[in-house]
Amino acid sequence: MARGKRQDVWEFFGDLLKERREGAGLSQGELGGRVFVSGAYIGLFEQGIRKPQLDVAKRIDEVLQTGGIFERTWRKLIDKSPYASYFHAVAELEAVATKICEFTPTVVPGLMQTGAYARAVTLAVHPFAAEAYVEEKVTSRLDRAQILQSTTRPEYWVILHENAILTPVGGPAAMAEQLDHIAALIRNRWALVTVLPREAGAHAHMTGTLKLMEFEDQPPTAYTETEFSGTLLDDPAVVKQAQRAYDLLRVAALSPEASLARIESAAEDFRRCASTT
Repeated sequence: MARGKRQDVWEFFGDLLKERREGAGLSQGELGGRVFVSGAYIGLFEQGIRKPQLDVAKRIDEVLQTGGIFERTWRKLIDKSPYASYFHAVAELEAVATKICEFTPTVVPGLMQTGAYARAVTLAVHPFAAEAYVEEKVTSRLDRAQILQSTTRPEYWVILHENAILTPVGGPAAMAEQLDHIAALIRNRWALVTVLPREAGAHAHMTGTLKLMEFEDQPPTAYTETEFSGTLLDDPAVVKQAQRAYDLLRVAALSPEASLARIESAAEDFRRCASTT
């Protein structure tokens, strides 16, 4: 389902929620209190800006006595999502985050990927996939990245392990384009990127990626991902540990200026390699 159409259906979800809530004579705050979220959250659901978790949709059904309509609608929308089941909630949270901090040890984060890079990553994981599947994955990733150019874009901090900028994903030409894109994000001040050099050795997050998100109206979350699964974390003590790990990574990374120089140098090396092949 196209992104615009999915958004239209989430707006229908919000309109239906407002209609049923008002029919029950409840304010946003009253309904929020009964389903254990804030009234402001209910307002975001009704505007189609924020998508509820499944457990919240179920509680709304219980409180409003809707016969499960919100759970069924939620499941139908999630089934049509282009994202892996464990990543869907993360993609929705990215869209409303005020600050996103990422660390990736081997690949460029999805929010920074070019089409050629995203395609190469998708084919590496799904070498027998149909072309329509590959295109859907690439398109959904590029759609996510639009938040970095929106008027309400979050602060976006990224720590890239040097492995991520030296691995020729998609070949030298595609990698040069990818690194040029990262440099452009930095120069446009849409992202603050630092590089964790190989010579730093052992570091504070040795397995998988780490993403931290902050919001206007809710506690921060952390997300960790390995090859085949991801975990969204909201326990305050665990999120605090993740934030500490990110702080340690930041200390070990190069300065923004040195990082940009290393990214641009790697791009030039890939460009030279591409011109000789």
